Amino acid sequence: MIDTHCHVYKEEMDNYKEILEECNKKNIKLIINAVDINSSNEIIKLSKDYNNVYSAIGINYDSINSAKEEDLIKLEELLQKENVVAIGEIGIDYYWTKENKDKQIFFFKKQLELAKKYNLPVIVHARESVQDVYDILKEYKGIKGSMHCYSGSLEMAKEFIKLGFKIGVDGPITFNNNKRGVEIIKNIDLKDILLETDSPYLSPEPNRGKQNTPLNLKYIVKKIAEIKEISLDEVIKTTTINSKELFNI
Repeated sequence: MIDTHCHVYKEEMDNYKEILEECNKKNIKLIINAVDINSSNEIIKLSKDYNNVYSAIGINYDSINSAKEEDLIKLEELLQKENVVAIGEIGIDYYWTKENKDKQIFFFKKQLELAKKYNLPVIVHARESVQDVYDILKEYKGIKGSMHCYSGSLEMAKEFIKLGFKIGVDGPITFNNNKRGVEIIKNIDLKDILLETDSPYLSPEPNRGKQNTPLNLKYIVKKIAEIKEISLDEVIKTTTINSKELFNI
């Protein structure tokens, strides 16, 4: 299995080494996502130390207020390191604030330009900003990627898929009240789905409220199989192929 979006590193998890080693034993590959330049550097080092770890590096919405334009120069230098398979986590989030909207959009676009320049996929966060994110991505034709923990409508999911994006499915798909998520899984092709955990956040049932880890992927796989009425093996096989093809791993 491949967890295409997690934050298993020191800044986020005290027990990150233990988790990385356990994932390695269970043959779970990880694309660890950064949120700023510091975490980007840390993740690149982890990808050298663990053969099941790949790097997605970038500057996300949560780091925008402290981000400087010089960070984009540092990011471009890091993109040329080994095992960097994507620019992420990037995107726009209006849930917490819209006061820095212009700066969020500026850094999002600049990182999309880097993705185009280096022919890398992007891992995109869009919380209460789906339309703006979609409108911007349309400007950058040819860029592919994933919509991380997608929470928009089915109609918009289909539009992102047309642009060349996969839909990231996380722990919330296991929540009893997630009717929208179930509708989306039912109505899109398995070839357009990626597995994610967003560890240490968004633990699925039955571990909701506890620290999440990529070891919980099995619960997400089980729910997708249940919704689509297919086998666990088919979910694992197809989503693994999807991940390998998109991220060239």
